[in-house]
Amino acid sequence: MSDNSIMQKTFGELSTTELYAFLKLRTDVFYVEQKVDESELDGRDLEPTTVHYWLAEGDRVVAYLRVIEDEVAEHLDAHRLIGRVVVAADRRGEGLAQRLIAAVLDRYGHEALLLHAQRYIAGLYAKFGFEAFGDEFSEAGILHLSMYRAAHLAPR
Repeated sequence: MSDNSIMQKTFGELSTTELYAFLKLRTDVFYVEQKVDESELDGRDLEPTTVHYWLAEGDRVVAYLRVIEDEVAEHLDAHRLIGRVVVAADRRGEGLAQRLIAAVLDRYGHEALLLHAQRYIAGLYAKFGFEAFGDEFSEAGILHLSMYRAAHLAPR
């Protein structure tokens, strides 16, 4: 794995070590820390259009997100959804999630994008042009907001 450079791969390109490393981070944060009681492995990681993004230090993944593609847009024209955004507890506040989001926007910024943000972190996504819509909702016992970013937004 790489140090400090953003990695991006589809499921078929992942090594077992890479897969283990980001699944460990996701379960450490979502299950152990946040007590999420819903299934983490939803089958979407396996889809050929899903792209996994992460930052690693040696074999340890310190930040991760994935971009999935929906055939039918959940909201307006947004067929791509950013999800599973996670940063290791000891690395928060360093801008790692922002680096990953910027990489996603470099690749997909010409398309509309959607995400479901934990309410307390919605401001981070707003900095990248995402706007909240609809009502707050509870997902896995945590308040979330749906957020949309239009395609071809002016450079950030």
